[in-house]
Amino acid sequence: MFANENSKPDTGGKKVLIAYYSHSGNTKAVAEKIQRAAGGDMFEIKPLKAYPEDYNTVVALAQQEKAKDVRPELVDNGDVENYDIIFLGTPVWWYTMAGPVKTYLSKNNFDGKVIMPFCTHGGGGESSTYTDMQKLAPNAKVLRGYTSYERSAKDEDIQEWINSVNL
Repeated sequence: MFANENSKPDTGGKKVLIAYYSHSGNTKAVAEKIQRAAGGDMFEIKPLKAYPEDYNTVVALAQQEKAKDVRPELVDNGDVENYDIIFLGTPVWWYTMAGPVKTYLSKNNFDGKVIMPFCTHGGGGESSTYTDMQKLAPNAKVLRGYTSYERSAKDEDIQEWINSVNL
């Protein structure tokens, strides 16, 4: 699908969005690499109330949010209506997506959309992140995800992942 490193995949005229939540910058770095590889518009998912910077405090808060299925209010819920393919990125918090991504999925209509999930993690892999995304967007087609450890994502691996799903 890529003629050379600088070419973009042929999305058949479909409109592409890269939406992501990033606490430490790792997921944002992957989102930027995806945009270079696939093109498309960027949307940063931002909680109305920012998470604490301290790692241990965030870990404890994320655990509480998961236990209570908290979906924090966002600065902007975004709008996926005019997009066909949505790359959706999140850090893995307690074996699933971060709370702001749950909110984003629940506040938008993903019916008939293609979701290309991606995540960053600190050692536990994607766990149930991608299957949980499918549960929150049951009428979307959630394709094989791209998972990277912290900031280990490589441009060539991202291109290979995008090529492998035949957008």
